[in-house]
Amino acid sequence: MTDSEKLDLILSEIQGMKSGIQELKQRTTSIELHLENATDKNIQLIAENFIELTNKLNQAIPVADKNLAYEVKVNYLVREVDRLKEEIANLKSKIA
Repeated sequence: MTDSEKLDLILSEIQGMKSGIQELKQRTTSIELHLENATDKNIQLIAENFIELTNKLNQAIPVADKNLAYEVKVNYLVREVDRLKEEIANLKSKIA
């Protein structure tokens, strides 16, 4: 193989590498555009909805706390009514 043939072979290899690099640049640009146009917007939408859900949860927590307090009060009153029923039943049995 002569020096000229070797140089031609190296030149053809370099041309192949250049076309490969160009293809990689195009793919990278395509991926960057997809990230900017699709993925970033979708992440932003998810974040906005998450913030909205967090706000709704924060609004619901005081209501849940009030419900728990009312439930405790009702349970206390139910026990108190049961105790009073027993006392009334005991008084009736002593009278009868």
